[in-house]
Amino acid sequence: MSFLDKLIVSALPVVPKSIVGQFSKRYIAGVGLQDAVRVIKELNKKKMMATLDLLGEDIQRESEADAMKARCVEMFREIQKGGLGSNVSVKLSQLGLRVSTDLCYRNVKAIVEQAQAMKNFVRIDMEDSTATDETIAIYHRLRDEGYENVGIVLQAYLRRSDADVRALIRLRANFRICKGIYIESPDIAFTDRDDIRRNFVLLMRSILENGCYVGIATHDEYLVEKSYELIERNKLTREQYEFQMLLGVRENLRDRIVADGHRLRVYVPYGEQWYAYSIRRLKENPQIAGYIVKSLFSRNGN
Repeated sequence: MSFLDKLIVSALPVVPKSIVGQFSKRYIAGVGLQDAVRVIKELNKKKMMATLDLLGEDIQRESEADAMKARCVEMFREIQKGGLGSNVSVKLSQLGLRVSTDLCYRNVKAIVEQAQAMKNFVRIDMEDSTATDETIAIYHRLRDEGYENVGIVLQAYLRRSDADVRALIRLRANFRICKGIYIESPDIAFTDRDDIRRNFVLLMRSILENGCYVGIATHDEYLVEKSYELIERNKLTREQYEFQMLLGVRENLRDRIVADGHRLRVYVPYGEQWYAYSIRRLKENPQIAGYIVKSLFSRNGN
């Protein structure tokens, strides 16, 4: 990141929410569930699937975690009602992981059961490294209890992910592989782009060669091309993998992947906690952040 990019990113906290909101529309479906439903319908028309994500994490109260669970359960009813091509992604810290493991497990199990009743699927997102062990343990517990309609996410920048993949392959886990976005110590995470890419490909190879399903979550054209090579080499059918991308990011690449005949799922976030998510996305894309800062100065000049 250049000095100018760093300067722009550092200015984001003082930018009015109203301006951030205007530019974040490409990344966020909206505040309400019906906003997300509208976006998913448009994606489905373009032959793209979706995963619905209610924003908000690090819940500290049992009542709030239970409320999040109820809203996630409602998502599945809305998906079924609208005949939408979508599943649901959840973060365990929004379901009470920071309060107690038992509370979290009870909530995520209720969501998985609702999904199972409606022949749908739950993806458990991965958070920062403080939650990795507990997230994997909860995934194991769900699988041990017989739930097959649940998947997990592993992050290619974590040094431990190769060992985690090898262990989870034995469960025939359903994976999503992404690079990873949290700031972690170099002791536990790769920081060099090439090292992260190399590990991403290594993880994909292990998963695909062992016959497990994988969501290839990347906006990196290099990794898309490497994925194409692995898919062809392993003679995979469309039903054995999918690509995944964030709403509003690299839409030209997204369209090309679909045009090339691959299945693609778009991550569709919504909710009242849109601001924190938007700032994170904008920090990852300083060019868009630059437009926001310029807009602020322009407005002040008028």
